Amino acid sequence: MQVKAQSVVCNGSYGDPVVKLDFGSGVSNTGPPLATGITTMNYTSDCPKDTYYSIVSSQTACHHDTWHTVLHDHTGNTGGYMMLVNASYEPSVFFTEAKDLNLCENTTYEFSAYVLNLMKLSSSDADTKQPDLLFTIKKPDGTILVQYDTYTIQPTADPQWNKYSVPFSTGAGVTQIVLEISNNGAGGNGNDLLLDDIEFRACGPTIKVGFTTVDDTQPKNSCKGQVQSYNLIADLNNGYSNPKEQWQSSTDGGVTWVNIPGATNLSYSFQFDENKPVGTYLYRMAAAEGDNINSPNCRVYSDVRTVTVNAYLDKPTVTAPAVCEGDALTLAATAPGAVSYEWTGPGVTAANKNQNPLVIDNATVAAVGDYQVTVVSAGGCPTPSDKVKATVNLKPVIPAITPAPICKGSATILNETTPNAKSYSWSPVAGLSDPTAASPAAKPAETTTYTVTVTSNEGCTATQTVTVTVMPVPEASIIPQKKIFEGQSVVLDAQTQYTDTYLWSPATGLDDPTKKNPVASPTDDITYTLKATSGIGCGSAYASIFVRVYKKIVIPTTFSPNGDGLNDYWDIEALSTYPQSTMNVFSRSGQKVYSSTGYDKPWNGAYKGYVLPSGTYYYVIDLKSGAPLLSGWVLIVH
Repeated sequence: MQVKAQSVVCNGSYGDPVVKLDFGSGVSNTGPPLATGITTMNYTSDCPKDTYYSIVSSQTACHHDTWHTVLHDHTGNTGGYMMLVNASYEPSVFFTEAKDLNLCENTTYEFSAYVLNLMKLSSSDADTKQPDLLFTIKKPDGTILVQYDTYTIQPTADPQWNKYSVPFSTGAGVTQIVLEISNNGAGGNGNDLLLDDIEFRACGPTIKVGFTTVDDTQPKNSCKGQVQSYNLIADLNNGYSNPKEQWQSSTDGGVTWVNIPGATNLSYSFQFDENKPVGTYLYRMAAAEGDNINSPNCRVYSDVRTVTVNAYLDKPTVTAPAVCEGDALTLAATAPGAVSYEWTGPGVTAANKNQNPLVIDNATVAAVGDYQVTVVSAGGCPTPSDKVKATVNLKPVIPAITPAPICKGSATILNETTPNAKSYSWSPVAGLSDPTAASPAAKPAETTTYTVTVTSNEGCTATQTVTVTVMPVPEASIIPQKKIFEGQSVVLDAQTQYTDTYLWSPATGLDDPTKKNPVASPTDDITYTLKATSGIGCGSAYASIFVRVYKKIVIPTTFSPNGDGLNDYWDIEALSTYPQSTMNVFSRSGQKVYSSTGYDKPWNGAYKGYVLPSGTYYYVIDLKSGAPLLSGWVLIVH
């Protein structure tokens, strides 16, 4: 029977490899030649030319323009050897293996091999020859059991291993076979390849295995000291006329397998007691046709099922630093190898119980108490910690104080005494006698809200605000002088702030001395003083005003300076009350005949010591009060 490449595979379960030809391994890039009789090609430890082969662990230097660079065998083993073939000029058998394989009669096997076309896609054209292999499996007498043709193995852009496999049956009485590998194409330009990992292994009906049911294939875990029972169930498809079963176990990761005595049914029950050592235990079921079950080369095996006895983790250590009320309480467990955590304690909830670290936001005294965490290993083994007490310290309780309002310029004591206080810090510091005192004196320039931060002996802090209300002091102002003529009145228009009551003194000439702006009608010069008082008790403000009262001027129109003692002087009534005033008298011709500043002594009608003759004279008086000039005439009569 001839089979096309990649058309048939084993659809059941496999046995362990009966033989595996992997060409060995070594530290040198080049391995030894094959044994006599295996190949008709010539061996070289250098780059093989046509009709030559080499055993190598990598291909990096030969035909660098046309061959792929291959750094390791198909398994990734950088020391593993492969057979490098530069084909003969004519199609030929280049590999023959006729070892004593000790196969079982009437048993199906799968043959497989890995092949890599060394020719780069970029260096291949229509004239380039590509590998085309024929695998022939036959009886020692030459009877062909199966032939397997890869057909043309196409070139690739990157090195690519291809697995080729085909099942075959030995039939009655056949326990030995011969493998031949032929190159259907000629050598020359191309047809260069790597060959690796030739295997034969039994192929039989599909075996499904699970715990309790064949569908439960998950690894099982138990913990050291636990008593645990298991029941493995197998389902063996049709394929054997007289099927036999044998359960096996391995304790070295599947390197060696041991038959379990008496475990020859489709199920196997077993128990781990408290003394079962920590480790990983592998189980599988072997099946074969009849007595072939006794030959490792005839059996097929189920997938491996695993039971692990896990050690307990070391007891976790837990840290729980004390925190202040309102802060986050954090408990951290250190447990190398833990995959899950479960906390118990006053502050544990469904939402946080599996955290690590355990974080309790905005902690209160309700979170104070004992906490414990149970850590679980990857194998599901729980280990509890010792109990750890968590501490949540209370924040300082700062009494609220409300100082009485103060007048601007005054001070008040911020008497803030907090139990269990270690330190105080006030801000802002403006106006405070000592910003680190419990009860500083405060003398702010304006209403100020102070914040005090109190730190307890445990290092917890709290804040409180205190507002010092600053009441304004009275203010009063007025134009310092007013001028009126006798008989006139003036409003004392004082300007005030933060005042409620008023009192002017003296009360002389005032319409109401308790008004803010009374009307004054004095007959003489006078100074008035205002006392403006704050109704909130922040004192009084004072302001004064001088009222100048100018007297009424009466100017006679005639006088007679004749020495008779009657009307000898020009007596101008009240002019003396204007000490800054000036007066000039002129004759009819315009000659100045008299002048004075002030008028303490009346004019006697003389000029330079001589009495002026009778007649009309003209005067100009400037009172220097801002009033209009006074002018007119006066008659001297002798």
